[in-house]
Amino acid sequence: MPLIHHPDGRRDRPELRKALQEIVESGFTGVTLRVHDRHGAWTGSAGAARLGGSAAPPVDGRHRIGSNTKTFIAALVLRLAADGAVALDDPVAGLLPEFGLDRRVTVRMLLQHTSGIFNFTGEYEEDGTVTPGIAWQGRAWVENRFATHRPDELVRLALSQPAKFAPGADWSYSNTNYVLARLLVERAAGRPFAEEMHRRVLRPLGLSGTVVPEDSPEVPEPHAHAYYRYEEEGGHEVTVDVTRQNPTWISGGGDMISTTRDLHTFLSALLGGRLLPAPLLKEMCTPHPKAGYGLGLFVQETAGGATVITHNGGIAGHAALMYGTPDGGTTLTATLNYVDDAGMSLAEPFQKATRNLVEAVFS
Repeated sequence: MPLIHHPDGRRDRPELRKALQEIVESGFTGVTLRVHDRHGAWTGSAGAARLGGSAAPPVDGRHRIGSNTKTFIAALVLRLAADGAVALDDPVAGLLPEFGLDRRVTVRMLLQHTSGIFNFTGEYEEDGTVTPGIAWQGRAWVENRFATHRPDELVRLALSQPAKFAPGADWSYSNTNYVLARLLVERAAGRPFAEEMHRRVLRPLGLSGTVVPEDSPEVPEPHAHAYYRYEEEGGHEVTVDVTRQNPTWISGGGDMISTTRDLHTFLSALLGGRLLPAPLLKEMCTPHPKAGYGLGLFVQETAGGATVITHNGGIAGHAALMYGTPDGGTTLTATLNYVDDAGMSLAEPFQKATRNLVEAVFS
């Protein structure tokens, strides 16, 4: 059964313990959960920090958070907008002229995924066709996971492909948008991205467990381990510990490291209006009609009809969940460690586990 912590002495939550155990039984190596709601704070973990191990994942261990990075970057861009350093409807080409971007692409389009710019990790069409981008799966990625990729290299790779649609004409999730947003932050602020993220977001909120790793392969201790499985010629399967990797291959699309505690603090502060002026927070939480995506986050409804603000992320054996009510009064943050593979065999269990957790907290 899960290892349960009660920092405030509040009641046990059997429905949350059950949801954690179901996640492990569905094939995940380990999971940690933090919930803040009307019952107080509750934390727990289940499964193992390492394959074959007996110790549960550390409840507030560091974890790669994948695309939750996008919410941090969007908040940072909006902080710059609040100070007049950038405007949402500015052409991105005005700040980053070296890429020859379509001048119709605006800052808002980057944050909302309406730019039409090719996704450098590959485009997956509804008819099943795939236009590949940078290698991020299989043996090729495993063997080259410590290589360094510059953000401008990723952008130029994306721009070597045709745009998916005219700027603003549709919606399509593209990691390239947030690599450009990262570069835009540096140009508008006149500082390195990591320094500006610390100055405007991490330090003011006291997010001491959150890391902008740049090209460092390390995940600071304590942490659970991430794994990747691939098939060699002849059908032999190999499972590799990929906790250590150089995350520059994904850059602003999903390279940050955090904890469930910091994700809770960030989301509750953001939605509670302590990070952005009310008009900009409203813009952030106004969803595009096609996908329910605002500026760096999704606006969704639970099966029970509750509205939740969310962004989840996964990166090679690590995943993170982040959900909150529109006022930030209730939050759910979680991390998962698992054996990833090119077939994304845990994608369906991941979606089911996430739904069960969300319903348990927000219903």
